[in-house]
Amino acid sequence: MLRRTLAVGALLGAGALLAVCSPIGHRDSTVPPNCAAVQPLITPQATDILFVIDNSGSMREEQAGVAAELPIFVNTLAQGGGVQADFQVGVITTSVYQHSLSPPPVGKILQTYPLQAGKLRPATLADGGTAYILRGDDPNLVPVFANLVQQGTTGSGQETPFEAVRLATSPPVIDNENRGFLRDGARLVVVVVTDEDDCSEQVTFQPNGMLTADPQVYVSSSTSEDFCTLQAAKLGTIDQYYNIFNSLADSTDTKRDVLWTAIAPVARSDKTALAIDDNGTPRNIDCPTSQGPGYRHRAMAEKFNAQLANLDSICKASYHKTLEDVAVLANITSSIGVRGVPDPRLLIVEITRAETDAQGNHVVDKCTVDSGGIRYEPHTDTADGRIYFLGPCPRLPGDVKVELKMLCAG
Repeated sequence: MLRRTLAVGALLGAGALLAVCSPIGHRDSTVPPNCAAVQPLITPQATDILFVIDNSGSMREEQAGVAAELPIFVNTLAQGGGVQADFQVGVITTSVYQHSLSPPPVGKILQTYPLQAGKLRPATLADGGTAYILRGDDPNLVPVFANLVQQGTTGSGQETPFEAVRLATSPPVIDNENRGFLRDGARLVVVVVTDEDDCSEQVTFQPNGMLTADPQVYVSSSTSEDFCTLQAAKLGTIDQYYNIFNSLADSTDTKRDVLWTAIAPVARSDKTALAIDDNGTPRNIDCPTSQGPGYRHRAMAEKFNAQLANLDSICKASYHKTLEDVAVLANITSSIGVRGVPDPRLLIVEITRAETDAQGNHVVDKCTVDSGGIRYEPHTDTADGRIYFLGPCPRLPGDVKVELKMLCAG
């Protein structure tokens, strides 16, 4: 029989879906008898993006700097890395509690922030309404988002972004105030923005807004000591928080793909976390506006990305490239959702790369199950099928297009 080709798929955003017809002789194949019966689809790439904004007294300029560069962030997200993007955004603060040590006779004072602790902050919409979740297809997203990330400077001086994210993604907050933010099948992208290191301990709020137990670590108004680093042994460990975030699952018990990123107090030149004494004030080397070194931020970022592509310095003059890079990382998921795939052995996923050959044509990589480039996970009653990109066939920053082709009998 002669081989023939027939396009039967439909373009879905930037992801083209085609079918290539060929005589197939697999006795146990579920491939349909003709191409007209095949309608495979790449589903839009769902991403939930959580900005964690430090709203302590030193963050006004940094918040404004992030707000100014949100157009490049949103525009890059919309490109989707070659797959149609479906994203939404929420904002929380780093304020959960502040355990302060004051001179005698006052002693230790505990202030809690029950209205902020992991709870999405309200945004004022163009029509005067209020929303807690901003949709990526909202034409007014950028100005509303820009206002929302400017959370002010009256929050806790004991920044606890790790704990804020834990609360934001756990009961009871995720089931009440943050309901609808984490969608089934969606990737979670966390963007921490802070000029001070994390100082998190796990806490539990009572209905009256107080904690069931006082935190162990305390801070002070003194700028001559890095209290959280000095008491680091009492904080929740990096491994404990990483394991919590890395094991998040949706309501179908499907493991959630999590990307952690941070714009934090590390060196502008090489992202080093190293303390220096700046006239009696501890800062991070090569980060003159930091409020201490970002040891924990660097360690957490490295857990998620050994090359630290997900970390940048809060001390940069502009966050344009930083936010563009975060959006690119957010688009490059390790898997895509698919529908209507009759037999994974017949899948060919073609990725059009940003690089070009000598003739100026984009390089195209072809990935199959047999070659070890992809793995297919079949659909269930509650979730679409998924194609996972493996070592020989990764998705890369700048990818132009992802196409799903399938051999079928003609």
